[in-house]
Amino acid sequence: PPVDRLAVRTFVTPFDPLIVREALLRERYRGGRSLYVVPRIEDIAEVKDFLDKQVPEAKVGIAHGQMAAGQLEDVMTAFYEGQYDVLLSTTIVESGLDIPTANTLIIHRADMFGLAQLYQLRGRVGRSKVRAYALFTVPATRKLTDQAQKRLKVLQSLDTLGAGFQLASHDLDIRGAGNLLGDEQSGHIKEVGYELYQQMLEEAVAALKSGIEFESEAQWSPTIQIGAPVMIPEHYVTDLTLRLTLYKRLSTLDDDGDLQSFGAELVDRFGPLPEEVQQLLEIVAIKALCKRANVEKVEAGPKGIIVAFRDNEFANPEGLVSYVAKIGTLAKVRPDMRVVFIDDFETAEARLKGTRRLLTDLARIAERKKAA
Repeated sequence: PPVDRLAVRTFVTPFDPLIVREALLRERYRGGRSLYVVPRIEDIAEVKDFLDKQVPEAKVGIAHGQMAAGQLEDVMTAFYEGQYDVLLSTTIVESGLDIPTANTLIIHRADMFGLAQLYQLRGRVGRSKVRAYALFTVPATRKLTDQAQKRLKVLQSLDTLGAGFQLASHDLDIRGAGNLLGDEQSGHIKEVGYELYQQMLEEAVAALKSGIEFESEAQWSPTIQIGAPVMIPEHYVTDLTLRLTLYKRLSTLDDDGDLQSFGAELVDRFGPLPEEVQQLLEIVAIKALCKRANVEKVEAGPKGIIVAFRDNEFANPEGLVSYVAKIGTLAKVRPDMRVVFIDDFETAEARLKGTRRLLTDLARIAERKKAA
């Protein structure tokens, strides 16, 4: 960033008409302009009515993606030239807007935006030597989801210039990295792993260069959905680089003994394991069991577990049929070849234990056939 550039001061607050009015008038009185961003076009009328009543001193322009190109350009030009004090818009201003005099940003319903989107919007102000301010408002009476709270807390804490990489890492912690080679957008960095992706990519490139068909049989990764937070929290391991290194190490572990040693090392270095880390270690253990049992996907909910086998294949189908029959009415095979195990798992801890117990059984049944 430029030497004289100042970081944007960021505040997260329940929506308060007095605070919004003060922020907009403060910017107007110091000769600057403000951006007021809403998540949906249908929010514009409500917010415009609010501004007309609460901040009648301010001239408000409106911009959104459904306006004609010429009309939109006229509004943006007028705002740039100072004919409007406030530009009320959707996220159409997220990129391509560079107005040095725009130094106050107010986000309406900030809980409805993604972390990267909020960061991008915040970058629309503070593009001069003047200190800029970003006010992220949330409903005063509505409880935010855990992810929304984490997103806003992270963005408020990243108030230094050049914080993009830190933000991306936090985003991985909160949202999960997803399946980098497919269309699934669930999971976490510790379940997929950048190292695995890089290794697979290198093997694929090498195979293409040599003219042979690429097959990465040993490196497929199961999808595990338990509904439990799994991560290494920042308050537990504060150093970002170290946290990523631990994730990298964890992605290579597939043995119970190694996992126990890893957990003991964490306790020795950082103290007692937080719940999220304990659950992360459980997920890694379950992942290893999935590989042994050829389970491509496992979903655990309050009422049971659904298991899908890779390519609908299981090493010991006779053993599986016998196992399902032994369980009785609490297990069944669906028409799509997925196996449903019915049980009560009210808590995340119960789902983790039940899933690990089931996958342990399936892995033993599969390996019994292989040994034979």
